[in-house]
Amino acid sequence: MTDARQDPEYIVEYADGPLVGQTDRRFLVGGKVDDRIGVIAAVEGLESTFWYVAGDEREVEGQRQVIYHFDQPDSDPVAPEKDDESIFGNGA
Repeated sequence: MTDARQDPEYIVEYADGPLVGQTDRRFLVGGKVDDRIGVIAAVEGLESTFWYVAGDEREVEGQRQVIYHFDQPDSDPVAPEKDDESIFGNGA
């Protein structure tokens, strides 16, 4: 069995926010997980930067897995601004 602490990669699980339920793989840096990660993703057709902070760690099927939580104050807004919607939505 492989020791998860020696694996150069770990699995990221997004616990909440716009990426909830998704997973990703990242490399350990100096044997440690990232305390905070930024992810660029398109939500509702808009490219946005979302920040996540590390939470609990566990071993799943011999691999290190870290739960990341959405850092909303530092992230781009998920919904488009009202002004952008009114350009096309008011029928004028």
